[in-house]
Amino acid sequence: MRWGVDVETAANGREAVAKVEGAEEGYYDVILMDIKMPVMNGYDAVKNIRALERDDVKTLPIIAMTANAFSEDVHKALKAGMNAHLSKPIEVAKLKRMLGKYIDVH
Repeated sequence: MRWGVDVETAANGREAVAKVEGAEEGYYDVILMDIKMPVMNGYDAVKNIRALERDDVKTLPIIAMTANAFSEDVHKALKAGMNAHLSKPIEVAKLKRMLGKYIDVH
């Protein structure tokens, strides 16, 4: 996709937490967090990210990405500390609109 964004990936929730923890404050603009991952799921990963001893993670937009699209799944994601919920399969237009709420995509 050519939206003027750089993308990094993590193989599991623990790696996602480590990437955020190892980056300088403000490095990440938004995180797309899969819920069902090996080693550490997305709910636990976001809780660990939000608990890091740094200011940027308190307001860092984290968007849940999951095939679970029921209202209770959305509520669970928000309760875990995510800002929004995007259900799979991902529709490109919805993803771009969602990202556009937090970053400049073109």
